[in-house]
Amino acid sequence: MKPIIKAENVSKQYRIGAPAASYQTLRDAIAGAVRGSLRQLRRDGRPEGETIWALGGVGFEVRPGEVVGIIGSNGAGKSTLLKILSRIVEPTTGRVDLYGRVGSLLEVGTGFHPELTGRENVFLNGAMLGMKRAEVARKFDEIVAFAELEKFTDTPVKWYSSGMYTRLAFAVAAHLEPEILIVDEVLAVGDMSFQKKCLGKMGEVAGAGRTVIFVSHNMVAVQSLCNRVLWLHQGKIREEGQPSAVVSKYLRSSCSARAEQKWDDIESAPGNDQVRIRRACVRPADGTPSESIGVKTPVVMEFEYWNLAPGTLLNLSVIVSTEEGYPIFNTGSGREAVWHGKPFPAGLFRSAFYIPGDLLNDGTHRVRLMFVKDQSVVIHDTDDILVFDVEDVHEKRSGWYGKWIGAVRPRLEWETELVEPGMPALTEAAG
Repeated sequence: MKPIIKAENVSKQYRIGAPAASYQTLRDAIAGAVRGSLRQLRRDGRPEGETIWALGGVGFEVRPGEVVGIIGSNGAGKSTLLKILSRIVEPTTGRVDLYGRVGSLLEVGTGFHPELTGRENVFLNGAMLGMKRAEVARKFDEIVAFAELEKFTDTPVKWYSSGMYTRLAFAVAAHLEPEILIVDEVLAVGDMSFQKKCLGKMGEVAGAGRTVIFVSHNMVAVQSLCNRVLWLHQGKIREEGQPSAVVSKYLRSSCSARAEQKWDDIESAPGNDQVRIRRACVRPADGTPSESIGVKTPVVMEFEYWNLAPGTLLNLSVIVSTEEGYPIFNTGSGREAVWHGKPFPAGLFRSAFYIPGDLLNDGTHRVRLMFVKDQSVVIHDTDDILVFDVEDVHEKRSGWYGKWIGAVRPRLEWETELVEPGMPALTEAAG
């Protein structure tokens, strides 16, 4: 099958410190040219400013109907690649061939004119995609209903909030039926319900056989939507392949395991003027943080912290997640036997909880710690305070060995009984 997108040796160079383009008078232009010539002479012909390569030798193909995710850390070159695919910027070297209409949603308001109304911008975007006015008119009511902007279609978009901008921009990009839909992390601007709505629509678009290029830091969304993932690192493709495998390698590289963290100096410890963390660790129930944790191992998670606000009703809340960031469970100290409902004096405290064996699945786990005052106010929040691995251990047993499906793998008790002995009577089907 012929690819719908073909990128060959795509590189992009930028110059740091280069002056931004601006409107100027003829006098300014002449003076600027003279100054530029003098600077060039003083530098003996050397170019001004340092250059960087945002992309270097990127090449890949996308088949019609594929949903390809692009992941990577900030500065990896993801947005530059999307701008090249969207024909917003030209590559310094290499080429990209596109065989279909492209709808792009790269940042809030891309392709919108602020002085035009929502209605006018919908038709403008349709024309930019090469669609006839009748085609856009046929889809108009559906676009406006999806964006939930029926009351504001005749309002200039310069008065829209960022969320309204995003809703209309995504609705246009998704409903005007481009063969290629390119979506950046801009969906993070919308509220949670609209993000779910957009992800569902992208699933519909992909199901209809159109091609989607999706950039996101939401690894759960990437794995649920995409059938292939490209991992960009420092402007190059580091890994390409099946989503769960590529995402797992990416997360392991960006989040090194740490089963224990300690801060003996209260001044540099994480926290604020109400609470500061001294130590956090996860360990086998009868071992130390340096020992490995197996799927059958009972686990203890401990936190030591200084309470700096006497009289505070203090609770700890912990969220344990998969390596992709999908929450497995949330537990809190609100029902702890000794201090529940009692004001905490100033001092150093230790809180701990127990995780039974045969619960956690094998793989990397991430821990988020929150301190909650008066059972409602979060006074400090720390992501990834602990990151630990759980390993499956091969035993001389029958059954499945390897990662189980799901976030947890509890060993639940089953019962089987013989209800009725003997062979059942089978009736032959009529001839």
